[in-house]
Amino acid sequence: MPRSILLPAVVLMLAAIAFAQDANQDLLISVIDHRWERVRVPGQKLDANTAVPMRGLTSSDKYYQRAARENQPKGVPDPSEYTTDGRSSAIEKNVQEARSAKTDDVNGFRYVANVRNNSGRKVDVLFWEYRFTEFANPKNVIRRQFLCAAKMKPGEKLELAALSILGPSDVISAESLKDPDRKLFEEKILLNRIEFTDGAILQRREWKMADVEPSVKKATAAPWGKEICKML
Repeated sequence: MPRSILLPAVVLMLAAIAFAQDANQDLLISVIDHRWERVRVPGQKLDANTAVPMRGLTSSDKYYQRAARENQPKGVPDPSEYTTDGRSSAIEKNVQEARSAKTDDVNGFRYVANVRNNSGRKVDVLFWEYRFTEFANPKNVIRRQFLCAAKMKPGEKLELAALSILGPSDVISAESLKDPDRKLFEEKILLNRIEFTDGAILQRREWKMADVEPSVKKATAAPWGKEICKML
């Protein structure tokens, strides 16, 4: 994860691009299009990558004793299973099998914003949000916020995408459910904060880093795979 999120930087104080109005976003980062969709998030296999310890050899492991056990009725226990090493190996095997179990698939959502860097600077990090406002109840405003390791060169386009188990809204009014064909939400993309590679930062006036700082620390502490964005 880019270190610039955690380091202090100079905040740009240019009134012409104060970032207060959505129209000014296009001066630096333009939102080409956006969408959200329901997806099936595949479960993950949690592999501990730890070898199970081998039990020590006992007298029952000698050739004649093993050959004799092969002729015994099915179900007769192996004496080595009752040794300390045998029990330890069996317990460790069960632990490893539990740790390498695959988690269940879950229903989730994918949020996407396609953007373009119109500035002359390389963008390092983007904080953005997908905002939903319910038409039937404008007071119901839902913000899904994301942190992205953008790494955008000047003029470059990039798809910002993130998975979440949270949908556009946890609660919806009965009025919205009257017409099944009616669009439920006004959708809007807001670029809350832009961090440039040269250390400059541009931030939307109404947005505060302190509000998401615990979520940022949690997101940056966890390992990042191939994903560009994480939900805050």
